[in-house]
Formats: sequence, structure tokens, C-alpha cells
Amino acid sequence: MQYITFTQLRTKSNKLAKSLEKGEEVKLIRRSEVIGRVIPEKETKEKIIDAKKLEAKIQKLDLPRLTLKEIDRRYRAAMMKKHGQGLS
Repeated sequence: MQYITFTQLRTKSNKLAKSLEKGEEVKLIRRSEVIGRVIPEKETKEKIIDAKKLEAKIQKLDLPRLTLKEIDRRYRAAMMKKHGQGLS
């Protein structure tokens, strides 16, 4: 259980929103008294991923197989393009 004051409600609303998205309940405090609760509208569910379906989707993309040498070559080319010749 988390607590939030009226001042924090104005200044840290992003933090409140993230807590609610996680499914957490937050108590609202005014003048050192708990005056209410902020409860998320819906329950958050963890997504269950089927490994076989995920693998099938990856295979459907038909991405090229890259060797470590090819990955390194592409990485160095991208860094040269971004930062210039100064890299060693």
C-alpha cells in the first residue's frame, strides 16, 4: 500500500498513474489523515506467452541468419555512420 499527499498528487501524477497501471492501491492523505483510496479501474493480468506460437511467428518473419562476424560488421558500419572515423 502506498500513500500520496495532495501536493504529491499535483506534482507527481505520473508516478501515481504508473502505480495504478501496475494494479496498486494508493491511499490519499490530507493533513496527516487518510481521507480516501485511489483504486485502479481494472485488474491487471499478466500475459501468458505460448512459446510455440511465438517461435512460429518468428519463423514466419523469415529473418536472415547472421554470424557474429556479420553482426560486428553491421555494428561497426552503423557506428562509423553515426560517429565518424574517430572510432578505433
